[in-house]
Amino acid sequence: MLVKLNMPHQFNLSKFALYLALFAWLILNCLPILWMGVISFRDYIDAFSPSLSFNVPLTFANYSNLWIDNKFYQNFYNTCFVTFFVVLISLSIGCLAGYGLSRYKGRIGFILLLVALAFRAIPHSTLLPSFFTMFDALGIRNTSFTLILVLVSINQPFTIWMLRSFFIHIPTELDEAAQMDGCSSFQAFFKVIVPVMWPGIVTTGLFSFLLAYNDFLLSSALTNTEMMTMPAAIANSIHAESESFLMQGIAGAVSITIPLILLIAIFQKQIVSGLTQGAVKG
Repeated sequence: MLVKLNMPHQFNLSKFALYLALFAWLILNCLPILWMGVISFRDYIDAFSPSLSFNVPLTFANYSNLWIDNKFYQNFYNTCFVTFFVVLISLSIGCLAGYGLSRYKGRIGFILLLVALAFRAIPHSTLLPSFFTMFDALGIRNTSFTLILVLVSINQPFTIWMLRSFFIHIPTELDEAAQMDGCSSFQAFFKVIVPVMWPGIVTTGLFSFLLAYNDFLLSSALTNTEMMTMPAAIANSIHAESESFLMQGIAGAVSITIPLILLIAIFQKQIVSGLTQGAVKG
């Protein structure tokens, strides 16, 4: 009678090296953010002291000076307002255009995609002088509407391309089955295709959100101090000569990072599903 012995698992050196490399990569990426969060609760002297010490008093003065005294809440509102409408408009147009182009097999659709891709490839800095001159002549340069319009126009080609790639993987039999059940084309799109496409919409919406949320160049050039979004306002604080403004800029950098972490933590399943699968496979 043979007895099967439970042998201990052999040590896998390659797997251990891989995990160690991933852990080191994680530390290298998280350490600057964690250190920035630590010094944001310190005074300038303690934050940039040559001697590394953790026995220093913590203070919320940097955050209070930033949010209350310098009215950073207004920049936060501007960012939320611009980001919301950029994502809403980009996804609304991108879903319809991406769905239509995924079902259209003619050459015109391919030409439109190439034109959109060429426009997306143009650097923002080359378009900025034209935007600045045109909006300044029309008298609408320092408005949130102008910034939303420019960000949507820059983001829309990428949104259409990305959503089209997701829609292609959805079989046309779903459209036909919904229409056979009595749905119109729009009803089939909103009631059948969109729920299936939800991971792809969330993933595309995240990229649109990051474009509008992290924009610095357009916001600083096309809006004044009162209408600036958070990245442009933080840059002004960091480049200021005052030590107090520098610490407020660090506090602002921490404040702008926290919503991104929360957003990714909430939608991480949809993001991973959208990036790896896109949609159902035909």
